[in-house]
Amino acid sequence: MTSACRAPFAGSFLLTKLRAEVGWAGLKKGELPQLAATQFDILLTVDRNLEYQQNFAGLALAVIIVHASSNDVTMLRPLMSAVLAAIPKTQAG
Repeated sequence: MTSACRAPFAGSFLLTKLRAEVGWAGLKKGELPQLAATQFDILLTVDRNLEYQQNFAGLALAVIIVHASSNDVTMLRPLMSAVLAAIPKTQAG
């Protein structure tokens, strides 16, 4: 996701970080969930294959996968209100 998608989260209780901001840009996907679980409660992604590529069982991390026709900000921004609504319903693992 891009930093341009952060606007709906401004002023909320949420801390949003991009992979590059926390030094995770070079991580392999296998490393991302384990490391994210140590610092965050929710992983927000547009990678539809992530749930099939990774095992989140046992991790203290919830995952929200945003289904959009592309990862362009103009396609993602309208979906952020649905993401905000989904956050309280998420469960780890």
